[in-house]
Amino acid sequence: MFGKILDINENKVLVENMKQEAETGLLGFHVVFQENERKIVGEINAINAQTITILLIGEIKNDDFISGTFRKPNYNASIRLIYKSELEYILGSQDISNKENLLIGRSTSYDGYYISTKLNDFFSSHFAIVGNTGSGKSCGVARLLQNIFYYNDTQMPVNAHIVLFDAYGEYNTAFDKMNSLPNLRLKCYTTKVNFGDIDLIRIPAYFLGTDDLALLLNCTDASQIPVIEEALKLVYIFKSEAPEVIEYKNDIIAKSLQDILSSGKTPTQIRDQIVAVLTKYNTDTLNLDTIIYQPGYSRTIRQCLNIDAQGKMNSVGLVVDFLSDFAKVDLEKIHATGDFTYNLDDLYYALEFALISEGILSSEAVFEKANQLKVRLHAIINSDNKQYFEYDKKISKEQYIKELFTAKDGVPAQMINFNFNYVDERFAKVLTKILCKLFYDFALNLKVRASFPIHVIIEEAHRYVQNDNDLELLGYNIFDRITKEGRKYGVILGFITQRPSELSETSLSQCSNFMIFRMFHPADIKIISSISSNVDKETIERLKILRPGMAMVFGNAFKIPLIAKLDLPDPMPKSTSIDISSTWY
Repeated sequence: MFGKILDINENKVLVENMKQEAETGLLGFHVVFQENERKIVGEINAINAQTITILLIGEIKNDDFISGTFRKPNYNASIRLIYKSELEYILGSQDISNKENLLIGRSTSYDGYYISTKLNDFFSSHFAIVGNTGSGKSCGVARLLQNIFYYNDTQMPVNAHIVLFDAYGEYNTAFDKMNSLPNLRLKCYTTKVNFGDIDLIRIPAYFLGTDDLALLLNCTDASQIPVIEEALKLVYIFKSEAPEVIEYKNDIIAKSLQDILSSGKTPTQIRDQIVAVLTKYNTDTLNLDTIIYQPGYSRTIRQCLNIDAQGKMNSVGLVVDFLSDFAKVDLEKIHATGDFTYNLDDLYYALEFALISEGILSSEAVFEKANQLKVRLHAIINSDNKQYFEYDKKISKEQYIKELFTAKDGVPAQMINFNFNYVDERFAKVLTKILCKLFYDFALNLKVRASFPIHVIIEEAHRYVQNDNDLELLGYNIFDRITKEGRKYGVILGFITQRPSELSETSLSQCSNFMIFRMFHPADIKIISSISSNVDKETIERLKILRPGMAMVFGNAFKIPLIAKLDLPDPMPKSTSIDISSTWY
């Protein structure tokens, strides 16, 4: 079939077609240009009656395939189809029962051949799975993970820790079989309140740090951050058994009242504002009915605020002197005691004191932004979302993570499914960020680095992993931080998305492996074509005509870009298209 080499132009070789007919069945097959011990590999990408066009893709050397060609074949090199024994260098090991190999799918060019890669090469780096709706993406994800747990009955990955953020609740059924296998467990969490036996996602409120609360309360301005920091200090103090707590509350209130008294406002405005503050914020020793003693008589603070017929507050000096006598308590010197927790209600109370501690009551410009935090926290407390932060016991972050990965029967769980189908997109995004930060911080503090690897797979990642203003507000985006630093600590992200062009550019750029299903949108195709230097234009064009269930795989785990046909998962995820004919009729 192969005649002499007619032309070599860059990475394409034009070869004479000796059969003088177009055998299109050989398209996609690999050929070897052999020169003594040197084997240059190419792929047939065009055939007509006169010529065969072969794209050079690499070289077989020392029983291994090396992608890329630095030297072109000589014009007198012999040309043959690749041997079956050599195909494994390109397609991956055909021993899919070996625990070190990860089955991807079947070759679309070679009947009976699998496409596989080393498990380490794929799952030790961040990855992305991309495709339009209906391209078989969800089924592909389910099949890929099923290949890990269901293909080898003798070697189970009992120490795997896979977290699946399930945007639509599609995957529970796909992995339910795990619970019937020895030493394997799937653990499910839901966002639907009162959903029966499935646990509600719960994150202890006392786990929430400044950054978490900034996300939860939808902070938009850096000036709001100090208020949150102050609230966290105060809730820690207020919930403790420290004897100075009442003194410190008095100090905060007294300072706020002094600011009002020196604000230069009219007596009526001063009186009304002080009454408002002491009605809401007070202690047993500092309130409107607190008595100010003077030689020969005594008055309450409320009476000292009375305004006479001339519009003067004659006894206000008594209040000023009284407030100045309160002890000034240094927050840093208060030592909280006791093993305690706190909830969102406690945090709300502390936030109110933080607001007056920061002096916002005397500044309308600052008040509006800072008060947004209180309004948003109040809205959460009065909604079902409050339940996601209720936790009925004291637990460390380390123990919390380990309990997440423990099934109800005490057996370690290898996969967690978080079903976000019952909360709005913004709140789901916040929960995703908070949980990812928990996983990252946990891994960061392990005594033995990467001894507890966690793989976080995010469905509909374009809804959560975006170019947000987190960088300006917090100094980092948690997804970007994990993709840049998480690998060495054993935290690996996997993005499943329809729109790679909407993903965070930093996060996507850190992915090392890709599985691309059918795609149409020009912006998304442009992103994919720019990701890998060894994906040619012809291969990119094939993305538009891939059948459902077929995907192009490339990256560090693969020698060259390959088209794989993934088997249907068993059982299937709940992601199939609606059956219009049976529904309509």
